Amino acid sequence: MTMQVLKVGIISREDYIMRTKAIAKGEYRPKKDEPKVWFESLKSMAEVLSNENQELLRLILEKKPKSLTDLEVLSGRNKSNLSRTLKTLERYGIVELERDNRKLIPKVHAINFSVEFGLTHRYFDKSRDRLACA
Repeated sequence: MTMQVLKVGIISREDYIMRTKAIAKGEYRPKKDEPKVWFESLKSMAEVLSNENQELLRLILEKKPKSLTDLEVLSGRNKSNLSRTLKTLERYGIVELERDNRKLIPKVHAINFSVEFGLTHRYFDKSRDRLACA
């Protein structure tokens, strides 16, 4: 299974809202190489990609559990905790929870990440109070 690198960006909530509005108004068109996943801070990214969650991703890749119950047994983590964690990872495109009848089967989609961030985001020019088109 070939997995692509998931590009993630760090951008303030204020800048993200401004970027989203500019996209909606047609004032800004995201480039192909821009991140598709955004975090508000390095801290929030670190929480999602914590060592514990990375270990969970490895476990899913190696053992290929057929349900959350299987993953609960393999990981030793409570099912409600697993469900919450996996839904968060799914929101960011890192895993998919595939439905099979009444079971949810976790599938990993991303194991490598490229992070883009800076004091001024390359897509946002605060000095002109608008999105940069470069």
